[in-house]
Amino acid sequence: MASTACITSVTAPGDAVGLRERARGALLGLAVGDALGAPAENMRPSQIRARWGRVTGYVAEKPAGTDDTEYAIFSGLLLARHGSALTPAHVEAAWHQWIAGRAEGPFRGAGFSERGTLENLRRGLAAPVSAQHRHAWSDGLAMRAAPFGVFAAGRPAEAARLVAVDGSVSHDGEGIHGGQAVAAGVAAAMAGASPVAVVAAALAVVPEDSWTARSLRRAVTVAHRGERAVRSAVVIGGYPWTDLAPEAVALAFGAYAAADGDFRDAVLTAVNMGRDADTTAAVAGALAGATQGVSAIPPEWAAPIGPARGTCLPSMAGHHILDVAELLIPDEDRRWDTTGSTLAPHKTEALS
Repeated sequence: MASTACITSVTAPGDAVGLRERARGALLGLAVGDALGAPAENMRPSQIRARWGRVTGYVAEKPAGTDDTEYAIFSGLLLARHGSALTPAHVEAAWHQWIAGRAEGPFRGAGFSERGTLENLRRGLAAPVSAQHRHAWSDGLAMRAAPFGVFAAGRPAEAARLVAVDGSVSHDGEGIHGGQAVAAGVAAAMAGASPVAVVAAALAVVPEDSWTARSLRRAVTVAHRGERAVRSAVVIGGYPWTDLAPEAVALAFGAYAAADGDFRDAVLTAVNMGRDADTTAAVAGALAGATQGVSAIPPEWAAPIGPARGTCLPSMAGHHILDVAELLIPDEDRRWDTTGSTLAPHKTEALS
């Protein structure tokens, strides 16, 4: 049972320019949040304050996206190729062709969930068995979920369905729920939903009694009290790993709610809470970027975001997150398809 009344669709904007602005805002917002949060990853707020005071902008000399951005590009290109016809077989084949079958970057395939997935795929295991590893509950799907919300703008349920297809290769349980919440939230924001409605859309696609839903509700309930309250409400104290999907997704939505959808405040709130700061800031950035559009992203934050360096996925080097946004926006002469059957254009830039 979903945790709020089922939200199957949100009124889609009729302005293609506005839709493009939101799509670019969502995906560039993800990359900006990723780059801003990367230096603070795995840190406590006290450690962040001791090193930088309060983070108010880039603290890295050469800011760039991490695995969050590169996997979002990967999933976005795959989605642009197959659209609503995406199947687990498509996803599995792409992982083999573009990740498992190629040399890895210095990140060696990214986080624990990605490592476990790659090991299983290389052993010949197929989805969903390939997702049976110790970190199937991680935020690795949530970090790449925003493109599904962009593609299924105004259709949170369809965004949640598609991201679950993508996640079937690498995640299970709460890992899937986290990705669905993010994808649905972005889909609602793409259609101009208010922050309250964005949160409701996220909650509507995950089980009411799931860890993800409980954490998300706690986070947004105390969001008006600020980042310390949000962090205290959901962080699993003493647990050594920071990539728990229910925790990271709740922190991101809490930051977004605390900022009432404002891009700058949402991202900086997520960064300064620490933990898996690159992912939480990436998700908060995607939600707020879809809500406010690309013009809300400070130019000094947008400027350093260039084509992916391939640090994690060498096969993604040279792809720009904004190019992915363009691939996922429906053609100007294409009508909104509320049945979820419309396919994205088969452009040469998409994964085949």
